[in-house]
Amino acid sequence: MRATIRDYLGRLQALLPSGVVWPRDEDAWLTVLLRSLAASFARLHNRGVDALDEADPRNATETLPEWEQDFGLPDLCSAEAATTLQERRRVVHNKMTARGGQSPAYLAERAAALGFPVTITEYRPFRAGMSCAGDPLTNGPWAHAFRVNAPAVTVVQFRAGVSAAGEPLAKWGNELLECGIKTRRPAHTSPLFGYGD
Repeated sequence: MRATIRDYLGRLQALLPSGVVWPRDEDAWLTVLLRSLAASFARLHNRGVDALDEADPRNATETLPEWEQDFGLPDLCSAEAATTLQERRRVVHNKMTARGGQSPAYLAERAAALGFPVTITEYRPFRAGMSCAGDPLTNGPWAHAFRVNAPAVTVVQFRAGVSAAGEPLAKWGNELLECGIKTRRPAHTSPLFGYGD
């Protein structure tokens, strides 16, 4: 919780002994002196609160470059795609919380962490006894393909307190999603991307 000069002034005045020599009037010389001390204490207190906020990459502003450096960012995917403060924070948090995996559920979870709600459709090969008449022939390269189903439009909106000055009010694009899936997919698979219905 942030502190004000008035908070610390009240605390400092409460430490004073009582008596005429220890005035608490707004224009008293002692109050002016204590107010200057209270300003320093409040500033230090608030910097401590800021430091606690910076300990989580989802809130980091000043230490975001250090967070990125710790996780090897910007990488191939985020160098050009993650340009806003929101996206950079998401990429760091995504990299920090990723435990690894190759399942479709894992890939969908990582995409959601980047702000892309997706589902994944797997194609299985056509097999006698398991497949039915009319099922698509998904043999050959299709046996190792999957489709990422994403919304037609993904917009990153400017948000007060989350975005930074100078950023666009809205940003469109799925480069971060596509690169994130392509770098996390199992090596033998081929991702396809479908947007909209």
